Amino acid sequence: MTLQIDKPLLDPYDYDFHEDPYPYYKRLRDEAPLYRNEELGFWALSRHADVHQGFRNSTTLSNKYGVSLDPASRGPHASKTMSFLAMDDPAHLRLRTLVSKGFTPRRIRELEPRVTEIATRHLDTMLEQATSGTVDYVDEFAGKLPMDVISELMGVPDPDRAHVRAWADGVMHRHVRAWADGVMHRDDGVTDVPPEAIEASLNLIVYYQEMVAERRKKPTDDLTTALLEAEIDGDRLTDDEILGFMFLMVIAGNETTTKLLANAAFWGHKNPDQLTSVYADPSRVPLWVEETLRYDTSSQILARTVAGELTLYDTTIPDGDVLLLLPGSGHRDDRAFDNPDDFVIGRDIGSKLLSFGSGAHFCLGAHLARMEARVALTELFNRIKGFQVDEANSVRVHSSNVRGFAHLPMTLEVS
Repeated sequence: MTLQIDKPLLDPYDYDFHEDPYPYYKRLRDEAPLYRNEELGFWALSRHADVHQGFRNSTTLSNKYGVSLDPASRGPHASKTMSFLAMDDPAHLRLRTLVSKGFTPRRIRELEPRVTEIATRHLDTMLEQATSGTVDYVDEFAGKLPMDVISELMGVPDPDRAHVRAWADGVMHRHVRAWADGVMHRDDGVTDVPPEAIEASLNLIVYYQEMVAERRKKPTDDLTTALLEAEIDGDRLTDDEILGFMFLMVIAGNETTTKLLANAAFWGHKNPDQLTSVYADPSRVPLWVEETLRYDTSSQILARTVAGELTLYDTTIPDGDVLLLLPGSGHRDDRAFDNPDDFVIGRDIGSKLLSFGSGAHFCLGAHLARMEARVALTELFNRIKGFQVDEANSVRVHSSNVRGFAHLPMTLEVS
């Protein structure tokens, strides 16, 4: 069953869709589980079972042209900035295995005390500002912590981190432009990367190139050095491969975690009864994180390219066509979850979560994202008694694949 109508049921660049995609997703699941958008040239799968199976089908559904619909991000060059996420096996397996030699669970575990210190430092600043009124939770906390954690991992010196974070922010808001009021907006209907984002990307790449060259001369105990030293049977990562992974961390590890932290705060604000148990018992923070990942996941849309041909719902999708997988829709599918439109901390989610993908391309940084969110929200709740989001002045980032806030002003009741 496919559906084509005059007004697109799914346009990843549409402002109204960004504000609330879930009514669109419901119609897709019910009326067009395999949807075709002729104008933008893609197909889309919206039901949970189909999205899950799509993630696991890494042979017919290829990653080699990248995972974004955006023209500048798609193509054979995608792996230069998306590393192994924009590759198929065997190239994907080789690179992922080498990177895993440095990016280990043990390294992430040992990082946790530093994550706590970084979170506490940013919280100190935010809570001090909160004594005199409204603070921007994204500007002061959620938007700073993830990139600073990545910089800590990579070995970026403290004095450089604000610059690196600013460049990363420029890359993250690659579908937006700055207005004079300082609020980030994407030009409605723009489907490509603005020059400002390209300039920020180049600055970041040059910085990381210099850092890799420095580590070759003088190794230290950081992820950059570990990647340089990673070796399997004489095979090592090239400098370009290391740079590609570092850039992937910025794009995939920074942006999505920032959005996760803000989405958790927003939906906690909208469902205060669900936070009562978290205030009483902060060990429930991971359950809050998991329900946020399900209810309003940062990563909403991921592209694949059909290799060969694929038949779904009695329709043959030709070789080379783009197929979008919609985890944001799958998480609201009542075929997979009871009362999926209710935000319920502690619900049974388990392996049905799609936020980190599934199969060969399961997110390598899932454990880092969960640890960061747990530490950040636990430290926050150890120091406040309540918060209220200023919804009227909250601003969403307008992106074709990521959902979350550019600004989330709130008042805090400090303990």
